[in-house]
Amino acid sequence: MLALFVLYVVVEVAALVAVGNALGVLWTVVLLIGGSLVGSVLVRSQGRRVLDGLRRASRGERSAGGAVADGALFAAGSVAMFVPGLVTTVIGLLLLIPPTRWLLRPAVMWAAARWLPQVATATRRMRPTVIDGEILDDRVDGSTQASTASGSLILKGQVIEADRIDLTPGDFRKRNP
Repeated sequence: MLALFVLYVVVEVAALVAVGNALGVLWTVVLLIGGSLVGSVLVRSQGRRVLDGLRRASRGERSAGGAVADGALFAAGSVAMFVPGLVTTVIGLLLLIPPTRWLLRPAVMWAAARWLPQVATATRRMRPTVIDGEILDDRVDGSTQASTASGSLILKGQVIEADRIDLTPGDFRKRNP
């Protein structure tokens, strides 16, 4: 991460020095300010356009993958616009204009298609155990009981098979060893 930050600083300083030598300091500052102003106008106008595309995709009028890819590219461009520097401003402006997003959309969709199955596999392992059941209003010693419809439950290391398993909230509290 530190190496990426150092690379960012080196690239931005080199770009500012090169543009400053070519155009002069005043025009370099004007270029930075102008890029920021154009970027803020593009963020506002293209933000509406991207949100409209997402709404149309939710209604089935447009490809959901394309709308999400546009949203991701727009988000990356918006972030790049607010990171200081000439190179990041240019990258942000390029990502905010529709033709560039149109060109990059297939690459983003391809990358997402390769990445999402790995994410789904990783999150599948993180899912909690769900017990299908219902809360009964039977009160035993002032505590509410839960019962599962049927099946098995692992409780305190033991597998319990039954048509009805009654649990109290105390069964789920952590006990200090």
